[in-house]
Amino acid sequence: MLKLAIDFGTSVTKIFRIGSGIVLSEATCIAVTKGTDEIRAYGNEAKELFGKTGDSTEVIFPLWEGEIVNEKLAAALLEYFVGKVCRGSVEALFCVSCGCPITARSTLMRVAKSAGVSRVHFAETPYLAALGHDVPLSESNPVFSIDMGAGKTSLATFSLDGIIAGLTMNVGGNNMDVHIIDHIAELYRLKIGAASSERLKIAVGSLIESDNQSFIVNGRDIGTGKPRSVTVSSQDILLPIRVYVDKVLEYAEMLLRKLPAEVSAAMCKNGIFLSGGVTAIAGFADYCAARLQMEAHLPADPQMAVILGGGRAMGNPALLSRIEME
Repeated sequence: MLKLAIDFGTSVTKIFRIGSGIVLSEATCIAVTKGTDEIRAYGNEAKELFGKTGDSTEVIFPLWEGEIVNEKLAAALLEYFVGKVCRGSVEALFCVSCGCPITARSTLMRVAKSAGVSRVHFAETPYLAALGHDVPLSESNPVFSIDMGAGKTSLATFSLDGIIAGLTMNVGGNNMDVHIIDHIAELYRLKIGAASSERLKIAVGSLIESDNQSFIVNGRDIGTGKPRSVTVSSQDILLPIRVYVDKVLEYAEMLLRKLPAEVSAAMCKNGIFLSGGVTAIAGFADYCAARLQMEAHLPADPQMAVILGGGRAMGNPALLSRIEME
């Protein structure tokens, strides 16, 4: 039986195949003909159509804020992704948010089965993010993790003995994108789309107050309705980014205040382990470290930390049995 780890994310789906490594990273979206079940495009190809289609085609994201909102299309998309990377009987570990409720896991189980996955496991992102950092997990060495993705953010202090304190917030990169759209409209009287907002965030998004990177963004003039371009700087979008990072760190401080003294001592020694695509924003690690007064560790590719950890867990049955959700 082929073994996979799957991070079926709000924005991007990643798949790790045991023996091969990361074999897929594609947009979690699907294009369909409006009013029918006809699928026009999957993944990255579908995302290229987002905001550019006519009345007959609709681009749908079957997950929203980390939750499956369209089971039928989610199953079709997952089946397509799994089919791209392997054939035959499949056993898969799915990465889920901290404290993922049984209802959400049941929905994901149905989707996985419909997509042809024979055996399903679940593990929470904090554990997998730590494994993606190559952090050795044990009962006596608590770890603090912040995973900030497109739709959700998971925060947790944990050891192999279980979650000590943790929560999941419906806050992520998508919130930033929407706020950036509104901010550019107010600042420059220019209407931009979601894809342009995301590109802008990736290109010049920064939590460094002195950062002066710039990026040309195209959109529609709100007054005249004509196409127009403006040059946007890192400073222009600092506020829409920082407001959501501050909200996450506010809850991180709340969690840290509830920890037993010995666990807090371990946090001071070990620091924070960051993961998720949003944490790749320039200055994110330093901003967190200054706010929480702890060292912040950022992997080489934050967006891939969780799926790398999923692969390591799936390849180690003894470890998987310790961290798997029932």
